[in-house]
Amino acid sequence: MQNQKGFTLIEIAIVLVIIGLILGGVLKGQEMITQAKIRNVANDLNGVSAAYYGYQDRYRAIPGDDPNAETRWTSAVTVKGNGDGVVTVTPVAPATVAESNLFWQHLRLSGFISGPTNTQTPPTNSVGGITTVQTGAFGLTGLVVCTSNLPAAIANAIDSQFDDGIGTTGQVRGGTTLGPAASDAADYVDDGVKRYTVCKNI
Repeated sequence: MQNQKGFTLIEIAIVLVIIGLILGGVLKGQEMITQAKIRNVANDLNGVSAAYYGYQDRYRAIPGDDPNAETRWTSAVTVKGNGDGVVTVTPVAPATVAESNLFWQHLRLSGFISGPTNTQTPPTNSVGGITTVQTGAFGLTGLVVCTSNLPAAIANAIDSQFDDGIGTTGQVRGGTTLGPAASDAADYVDDGVKRYTVCKNI
């Protein structure tokens, strides 16, 4: 009859320590990735505000609403705004003259943000959502910049960094919809499913 040897307590302890180190490294890595996404989203929001004020200072107009854009940049794809001081979200027609889309083209043509100047496509954020501008959202008034598809933890962190961390109050608010009807501001519920749009005044 052969003797069967099992693992010693020391060997089992070493394996458990190694597993613990691996799990700790994975969790720390996930935390670092989340923190990097939060920084990127916050930098995007700050960058849009800086570009907006830079454009206003240089051209005395609001990007997207600039009535002199076609004469300033003679590209065939350049479209001017109506100069009424409001960045409209939904145009009467066609979609290519929505001032909320022209906003990005004007900033790119002026060199305040990077990207192709022949497109009005809003930029994406670090979690695969988009960054948009519109007049008013979630009870905020005036021109706001919004970023979408944020998990609750990131949405809450962005709100906390700029404001009070509560989705329904303050100068930064969030909810689960976007667009002209963005009025259902809500607190951030981290259920692993919901995605939030966070908006702040520019």
